[in-house]
Amino acid sequence: MIRIAVIDDEQLARSGVIACLARHDDVEVVGEYADGEAALAGIRHACPDVVVLDIQMPGMDGLALLQAVEAPARPLAILLTAHAEFAVPAFALEVLDYLLKPLDDERLAEAIGRARRRLQAGAALPGAPADAPRPEWLKRFEVRVGRRVLFVPVEQVEHLQADGDYVTLHVGSRQYLLRDALQRLQLQLDPARFVRIHRSTMVRLDCVAELQPLSNKDALLRLHNGVPLRVSRTYVEALRARLSGATG
Repeated sequence: MIRIAVIDDEQLARSGVIACLARHDDVEVVGEYADGEAALAGIRHACPDVVVLDIQMPGMDGLALLQAVEAPARPLAILLTAHAEFAVPAFALEVLDYLLKPLDDERLAEAIGRARRRLQAGAALPGAPADAPRPEWLKRFEVRVGRRVLFVPVEQVEHLQADGDYVTLHVGSRQYLLRDALQRLQLQLDPARFVRIHRSTMVRLDCVAELQPLSNKDALLRLHNGVPLRVSRTYVEALRARLSGATG
């Protein structure tokens, strides 16, 4: 049996996925979750083989959730989204497939078939197969300043801050304004180097100097350059896991 957990903040979407999965005799739904925090606890308890996961959810989004699950226990993932522009590299975070809403039964069946083959072949172990192509993560940002285009290497960016239709790149004492969505950039940045800490903020992991819990379950993060940043409670556990992995 293929053990599957369904994670989506919309009840109707979850019900639709579960109805489609019910048509497969070798599939068992072992969990249904409406938010990232509940799903994280559920995945650790139920140990599903596969998750069918919405990318965009309030609080901890789908990618942050996958990043928070330790690699040995991370299930294969079939991602759901309503936005065609959110493309995910094929083997990033054990992603099997990328399906657009509204869900198409045949496409989900194809994704389940892919999961079935991976599991039968024993390829559901942490990491992609040895001959799998490595994801091509973003290497530099192109920033327009007047008529000029500046190229900012990603390894120089300490944190990113969303501001409406723009994202501010913080590079030391300099700031660059980029017309883009933080959610889209998150899908292009190497998750081993960058992590979401708030709905409007991402940081480069090796820039983090300390993390201090706050009374309301949020946390205060301080970068090596002294800049303080707020960590939303929905991202605290994922951040702790990533920091432990980065230093372990």
